[in-house]
Amino acid sequence: MATPLSQTKFEKLFSTPLFRFALNDADSFNAELLAEGERLRSESEGASKSNRGGWHSSGNLFDNEAACFQRLRSHAVDAVMTATDKIGAKAETSRLDLKMFSWMNINPPGGYNAPHTHPGAHWSGVYYVAQPEAETESSGKVEFLDPRTDLPNWRLLKAPSFSAKKTIRPEPGELILFPSYLVHWVYPNDTEENRVSIAFNATFRKAVKKTKAKAKTNA
Repeated sequence: MATPLSQTKFEKLFSTPLFRFALNDADSFNAELLAEGERLRSESEGASKSNRGGWHSSGNLFDNEAACFQRLRSHAVDAVMTATDKIGAKAETSRLDLKMFSWMNINPPGGYNAPHTHPGAHWSGVYYVAQPEAETESSGKVEFLDPRTDLPNWRLLKAPSFSAKKTIRPEPGELILFPSYLVHWVYPNDTEENRVSIAFNATFRKAVKKTKAKAKTNA
């Protein structure tokens, strides 16, 4: 009689992690971010990136000394370090430099972000400052596309891990984090209010060794 087949191991290979964090009692904090954002917007026309019909701030928002932006930077770093630990990274991150680059998105009615990635970074994240109540099912949602190819036959099985896309609608005070290679886009804002978010990239780099200059002495 043949020996029954027994499972000895189960692994998830080549998975794409998606993290969601929530900031408690974020109302007053979000109000500060909105005020600073409006001030920046009044001073600059912004940049043209993936935004369509919306405003994208110029420069690195985390270089701004406003307390609310520096507080958000601290939260973003915490999220990045937590996620990096969760995925089982073997590198000693304490020995690496971490570059953080951020910008604000203000999508007015009809505004959206076209499909894109964030080349060169490790993690990308978005903190949601203002997310108007949706008037349509898709308004304000962010959608991620499966980076794997040659999977049409797997769609037949309707297994969640082989779905072609993942769509979520975060709430104000929520921060999402994902690998920067993941293609994503934002549905048009179908409300009468602005949809405001702050995005960022996190990139680990080898630490630059600082050498002490040798003091010159006279003979």
